[in-house]
Amino acid sequence: MKLLFDFFPVILFFIAYHSAGTLTANTPLGGLLDSANSGTVNATLIATGVAIIASFIQVGWHWARTHGFEKAHIYSLVLITLLGGITILLANPVFIQWKPTLLYWTFAIVFLGSMHFGDRNISERMMGGQLELPDFVWARLNLAWIGFFLLAGLANLYVAFWHDMGADEAARMDVWVNFKLFGLLGMTLIFVILQALYLSRFIDDDEDQRGDT
Repeated sequence: MKLLFDFFPVILFFIAYHSAGTLTANTPLGGLLDSANSGTVNATLIATGVAIIASFIQVGWHWARTHGFEKAHIYSLVLITLLGGITILLANPVFIQWKPTLLYWTFAIVFLGSMHFGDRNISERMMGGQLELPDFVWARLNLAWIGFFLLAGLANLYVAFWHDMGADEAARMDVWVNFKLFGLLGMTLIFVILQALYLSRFIDDDEDQRGDT
């Protein structure tokens, strides 16, 4: 459920993008859009505005439930507000297309920095309260997250700017919007499952050792 909550703005971006025609025809949004823009650009502008609002709702809902903020949500909110705002102002989807990559690469830098500052890396800080693992496992887990974030950022850039260069604007944007939800969510799910399988070896060993004492 947390993973879906984290992807809440992305899910609404996807829905709004693919429903842009209906929204334009049946809501006041149609009057706010420049008819000189292509349908693809206007669909992206609508989806971006919806995602910005969704990000504020996400942060507000989390605060209402926990009376605290999650740093990843705050940083994502800042990024989507800044890059999304520029996208809407300039009617240029390029800026919002960079957002996932900048988000993932910032996470990679933070995870990398945590290995050199402080007594525990971020992976251990996040999960150390639930798991007892050897130091080398925490280090491997942290490196795996760094690799995942770097790969996800590169994948986003490839799909956004280099995939199927011969296709028209609408087709390429459709592919990116679909990848932004299903591709990145799928990559995350696969990585989390592989991580759980790897960690299960050490959790089982730890439980066996406790049973022998």
